[in-house]
Amino acid sequence: MNHSHTYLEATARQRIHALLEDFAEFLPPSEKVISPHLAQLNAPASFDDGVVIGEGSLQGKLVYAAAQEGGFMGGAVGEVHGAKLVGLMRRAIVQRPDAVLLLADTGGVRLHEANAGLIAVSEVMRALLDVRAAGIPVIVLVGGSNGCFGGMGIVARCANTIIMSEEARLAMSGPEVIETANGVEEFDSRDRALVWRTTGGKHRFLLGDCQVLVADDIAAFRQAAVAAIEKLAAVPVALSLGELEQEQAMLEARLQDFGGFRDPLEIWAALGIPDPAQLPMLEAGAFVALAEPYKRGGA
Repeated sequence: MNHSHTYLEATARQRIHALLEDFAEFLPPSEKVISPHLAQLNAPASFDDGVVIGEGSLQGKLVYAAAQEGGFMGGAVGEVHGAKLVGLMRRAIVQRPDAVLLLADTGGVRLHEANAGLIAVSEVMRALLDVRAAGIPVIVLVGGSNGCFGGMGIVARCANTIIMSEEARLAMSGPEVIETANGVEEFDSRDRALVWRTTGGKHRFLLGDCQVLVADDIAAFRQAAVAAIEKLAAVPVALSLGELEQEQAMLEARLQDFGGFRDPLEIWAALGIPDPAQLPMLEAGAFVALAEPYKRGGA
């Protein structure tokens, strides 16, 4: 694939400028709004604190967007990083764009700013739900090399729609964290095939954790985002009690049905997929065509 088209290898600014026309950045690097904590730890800082926020148009729709820069501290959230996300969403409630896009590429909370980062993520989650309550859909795109982990994994699941590529990953705890806490017998983070079978886009699509799976191509992500906005324009987007209850029921059923399995291959077989070992070899389009009838429901 041409590297200029791959979502995985693009930077945050390349992604957001390729997705949106006439993108205008809020608090650009020239404003030098940086973390107050990193210098005290002799840690490198970034003039945008690892996240790009702003507005642009997407096929005539006004969109507010944020793109996390995975090349800076793994896209981890600190106080300023989180405040920029919250500020974008609060402005969205006032200005009422057609949608908010979050281009997630993050390992979770920045350990350098542990408590401030945790508070920031909780504020981002509340702001996202406020955006939805205001009738504005939130769409998360995951396709960067860091995936979407930690508290931001929870934030992503609060959105209306998650779009992932096969190369993307989505989970609460990263493989290394699980291995450190529970040992290599629980999860071998060096087994990259297992890591992607467990946290990758294909598995998340099959379990209903993401609604759309696309190829690792910026144009594919853009097309999927346009389709998601059009689809969500015709339905209520605020999180309802009924949706929460459906999600809880889905998770309970997942635990009951698959809790004893140790490899996603066993889950895929239990879903009824013929020859599940072939799934990792399929391109995104062929995979979706094969897997759609076996996919679990998800909010």
